[in-house]
Amino acid sequence: MSESNKDPLHGKTLEMILNQLVAYYGWENLAFHIDINCFKKDPSVKSSLKFLRATPWARKKVEDLYISILEN
Repeated sequence: MSESNKDPLHGKTLEMILNQLVAYYGWENLAFHIDINCFKKDPSVKSSLKFLRATPWARKKVEDLYISILEN
């Protein structure tokens, strides 16, 4: 099998990941774990996706947090 199949992000869209994190943590706790304004001020999936797609360091934090909840 290819390495990508071992990747926990394989086949997941950023929107799917964000929706799962919001369901798991809620916006307030998500903002506590990842301190970015799009999670703190009038958060929405649409505005957060726009920011995350344009901001690689923030996207990495979201992906890393997602992987951490999968491992627990």
